[in-house]
Amino acid sequence: MNLPVEFTDKMKRLLGAEYEDYIACYKEPRWYGLRVNTLKISVEEFEKICPFEIKKIPWIDNGFYYDGEKEQPSRHPYYFAGLYYLQEPSAMTPANRLPVEPGDRVLDVCAAPGGKATELGAKLGREGILVANDISSSRAKGLLKNIEVSGIGNVLVSSEEPGKLENYFAEYFDKILIDAPCSGEGMFRKDKKVIKAWEEHGPSFFAKIQRNIITQAARMLKKGGWMLYSTCTFDEEENEGTIRHLLREYPEFTIQPIEPYEGFEKGLKGKSGEDELEKTVRIFPHKMHGEGHYLALLKKGDPAEKEILKKSGKRPKKLPEELLEFLKQVRTPISLERLEIYKERVYLMPEGLPDVQGLRFLRTGLYLGDVKKNRFEPSQALAMYLQKGEYPFCVDLSCQDERVMRYLKGETIDVDDVCAQKEKGWRLVCVDGYPLGWGKLAGGTLKNKYLPGWRWA
Repeated sequence: MNLPVEFTDKMKRLLGAEYEDYIACYKEPRWYGLRVNTLKISVEEFEKICPFEIKKIPWIDNGFYYDGEKEQPSRHPYYFAGLYYLQEPSAMTPANRLPVEPGDRVLDVCAAPGGKATELGAKLGREGILVANDISSSRAKGLLKNIEVSGIGNVLVSSEEPGKLENYFAEYFDKILIDAPCSGEGMFRKDKKVIKAWEEHGPSFFAKIQRNIITQAARMLKKGGWMLYSTCTFDEEENEGTIRHLLREYPEFTIQPIEPYEGFEKGLKGKSGEDELEKTVRIFPHKMHGEGHYLALLKKGDPAEKEILKKSGKRPKKLPEELLEFLKQVRTPISLERLEIYKERVYLMPEGLPDVQGLRFLRTGLYLGDVKKNRFEPSQALAMYLQKGEYPFCVDLSCQDERVMRYLKGETIDVDDVCAQKEKGWRLVCVDGYPLGWGKLAGGTLKNKYLPGWRWA
């Protein structure tokens, strides 16, 4: 691999005697990882049903390696059911090390394609709120799909400049993750195209962007809140330099220790010898089975008095009867006071939202479905949100059943042999008990309602 001379000279200075070990790792194959979606299945249950060979990632409690040359987990029905997310092993670390708890208000500033956001949503469970943002509207569309496949409902998916978000969410969030745009030096081994991008836009270009983002995010974090900053580069200006900039601008922030792993390297002190920066973490591919990364965990001052989310106190809205009839069958609490209908679309809004009119959203809350001509049609997002026991009318197929693939391709299937209830109506189609989408039953035949844009190609 032809690496830029400016880059190799920098890595020689950074690594010293370890430089040859680092260069040697470019001849080794990359590592492939998948992260279990604990919103849908426990790690233990996944290990029991996993159809391919996996090995634990030692520093990620729900992460596994798989052989990317032999296995194709993206072609298995469990992938379509959202049981796991495919993610480079080192890239799993930021969301894993940010201490998110159910009920938190969480912001993922640069969230596409969704690897970190989906883990943050799993940590929240169905409590609190996740704001997943990406400035690129095209990337945000891919983010939205991954959020919905993962079954996350307490979410806002936005496509805005972080500076504009700041106008609406000042000191609002308990936890913030910034996986900042960067020069990508840690990904050179994985993707050679990154090298060309590095030559066009070097570290200094990205450092300016990073410093804007981290200070904007700092103003959206509550007192006592936690923020994790990460990049996939080795450059000191982008990494420790960005953290120094934050601490100069906002001295109420302190660097916090990150749960250790034997392969983690300390951050760089720098010329002025700031010992605190050693609490940040550098990940090198010659030290661990993963690509290059940098992490810094920060806390903003002392916590303010805990805010208690108040119920809205609104009177129940006048809602369409067909919607209410459908919701009566759903066996998980859905607050009618939090339902909003916009142009026939029905949404379950997260609790405790500020007024966000004026922001560009791809999704606000859980999209439940559409009210059309005196009938309600449930959405693909609702199917992925539900668990099998939360809807009484299911068609459950084994992953070995050829009808699963036919369903994922959008075909009509015969399900008379697996349907206990024969009456017409909506059925939640599952694979081994995990929802895939909707179908409409009539006479033992299931009309396919799997979302066209998600179908098996």
